[in-house]
Amino acid sequence: MKVKRTLQDVEKKITDFFLENGRMPTYSEMAEIMGVRSKSVVHFWVNKLLDAGILQKDAKGFLTLTRNPRALKLVGEVCAGLPTSAEQDLRGIVSFDEYLVRDPSKSFLLSVTGDSMIDAGIREKDMVVVESNREPKNGDIVLAEVDGDWTMKYFFKNGPTVTLEAANPKYPTIIPRTDLRIAGVITAVVRKYYQ
Repeated sequence: MKVKRTLQDVEKKITDFFLENGRMPTYSEMAEIMGVRSKSVVHFWVNKLLDAGILQKDAKGFLTLTRNPRALKLVGEVCAGLPTSAEQDLRGIVSFDEYLVRDPSKSFLLSVTGDSMIDAGIREKDMVVVESNREPKNGDIVLAEVDGDWTMKYFFKNGPTVTLEAANPKYPTIIPRTDLRIAGVITAVVRKYYQ
């Protein structure tokens, strides 16, 4: 018996796969989730989705969804001071990937251990976004390899001298003795309050 598919059915199957696996399916996986054996059928549907603007190809030719299904609705603002009335109205859609990451190909996440940056609002078990191609400026928080050890600290440069400072008075300022490599600048912090 021939199964009749619609563009919406195929889009939903691909979106569901993306939400479950955090990546786009391969052509073989698309054939499996669509319940077809022929890759030419998969190519047919991929071309339909490209034409409809549901899929697009990135700079390397990989398929991506044009709308991130993990994006959340932005429904307003809330006051962190004195209580005010909060009205909810749809103000747009926010994808945290796009909001937090300027260049995904040059960015990565790290899980934080320790408390040396606690006064900068970075706590143990937070996740930080590191952008590897950003040139650090004075006052940026950087991921650095100092004399063979990795750390995350405030970056300061005065002439040829670089110092790395903690955001916790318990920790001393670090001045590299021999080697310093800046792996990236911390551009965002993500904290989960509930597991």
